[in-house]
Amino acid sequence: MKVAALMPVKGFGNAKKRLSPLLGSAAREILAETMFRDVLREVRSARGLAGTFVVTGDAKVASIAAAAGAAVIRESAVQGETGAVDFARLELKRAGCEAVLILPGDLPLLQAADVEQILAQVPDGARAPFALLVPSHDRLGTNALLLAPPDVIQLRFGYDSFTFHSAQVTAQGLLLRCFENEHVALDIDEPQDLQRFLTCDLRAGESTRVAREQLAVAGVGPKHGAAPQ
Repeated sequence: MKVAALMPVKGFGNAKKRLSPLLGSAAREILAETMFRDVLREVRSARGLAGTFVVTGDAKVASIAAAAGAAVIRESAVQGETGAVDFARLELKRAGCEAVLILPGDLPLLQAADVEQILAQVPDGARAPFALLVPSHDRLGTNALLLAPPDVIQLRFGYDSFTFHSAQVTAQGLLLRCFENEHVALDIDEPQDLQRFLTCDLRAGESTRVAREQLAVAGVGPKHGAAPQ
């Protein structure tokens, strides 16, 4: 089964509004762009993908993606995450794509090995239809989906998307396959997510450096101690 990575990315302007108690708009923009660059680099480095696609309606995002070697799917109109992914996965299906691995651009702990671990969950000789879900750490979000064919289930991102997507898999009569990965489980939306990220200390990438710098500029220091399990 050939799997293409698909990353939905909006523009960075006024990104991550829920982090506003910690960071101003300029700092959030810098952090969002840095996380995207880090995630895209790791996805592009992962072995076993048939290609990497970024769906966006933003010119700067498209330029960064293309410069990194990813293919760009341009939205004719800016949509929410669900609409963007729906548009892109239908485009990929029309182009003959067998399966997609949907990943957001705000997974700062993600490494190429994590992508390869997800791909390794597909049994040898597996055929469509197939669906694999990777939940967020609170199991309210879905931080990665591997779908064959790309439109095998209906998607709805946002609060408690993991429950929705699990129900969609079951409704299609498919085996509900889930894979836990601590790096994929952490996306950055809320202030506590950022604090959790900076206490994980699992990698010292650009996102870590930028997050610490921007918090220092804002006069906010990360809480120390072990990250919650």
